[in-house]
Amino acid sequence: MTNASLAGFEIAVILPCYNEEAAIGAVVEGFRRELPQARIYVYDNNSKDKTSQVAAAAGAIVRSETLQGKGNVVRRMFADVDADIYLMCDGDITYDAASAPTLIAKLIAENLDMVVGCRVDSEAAAYRAGHRFGNALFTGFVANLFGNRFTDILSGYRVFSRRYVKSFPALSNGFEIETELTVHALQLRMPIGELNTPYGARLEGSTSKLSTYRDGFRILLMITKLFKNERPLFFFTIIFALLALLSLGLSLPVLLTYLETGLVPRLPTAVLAASTMLLGFLALTCGLILDTVTHGRRELKRLAYLTVPSVGAMLGKRT
Repeated sequence: MTNASLAGFEIAVILPCYNEEAAIGAVVEGFRRELPQARIYVYDNNSKDKTSQVAAAAGAIVRSETLQGKGNVVRRMFADVDADIYLMCDGDITYDAASAPTLIAKLIAENLDMVVGCRVDSEAAAYRAGHRFGNALFTGFVANLFGNRFTDILSGYRVFSRRYVKSFPALSNGFEIETELTVHALQLRMPIGELNTPYGARLEGSTSKLSTYRDGFRILLMITKLFKNERPLFFFTIIFALLALLSLGLSLPVLLTYLETGLVPRLPTAVLAASTMLLGFLALTCGLILDTVTHGRRELKRLAYLTVPSVGAMLGKRT
């Protein structure tokens, strides 16, 4: 699919940025070259350098978001920008702009709602060992909890359909937004895809905003939160099982003593064991109730998603 065949679609390139003066000009120029028909938006997140000025000089539409954090910026971009197809990328020149037409072509040809550019690094400095391990770990967690359909859940290079963007609630504040983007698609069982894209090192003078441990912990908390919110019965069943095992462990010596002597000499332990089992059943009851609530909420999200035409439907109207 050539750029000429994309002419009927409104394409928006959305770039969240914080202190990317060194790279943002080249990033904007790269997308202008590869997608000349697209509108390029740079959302400046309280940068202390000349990110906004450099982006504007390169031809981007520059806007700002004062709430700090990538999740806040993505929420603002999805709310403000109106287009048929959205391409989101970081402003640090680590992602390959030349892959953009291929990512969009895959979205259109297969009538998908999201295509993720899976990072394939060509140099050691591009992808730190801690980030590589964390990505594999979190991808494994998400695969086991929500479905094994992605190999790089933390990639910042993604193409979305309009119906994905306008149905995404965007509750995250920081770098955990990529996890939320992934789980949203998995929970609604959207048509999604992946494509390998080159991943390079940052330019000299440009520093990563991602903290391996701090942001890794926040991503883990987000996965746990999404697990509780989207699969509450499973989540609270695990709590029930742990409390039930603890209760049985506490009560077994008391029960053996009672069978031998007919007495309960450790009454506090017996009360604790009974209370722990009651808490376990209370957790299980919460899981059953919340599972019903979650099912209804998921139906509403699905209906909101279906109110927006798919890329395939838009293509049919244009041909």
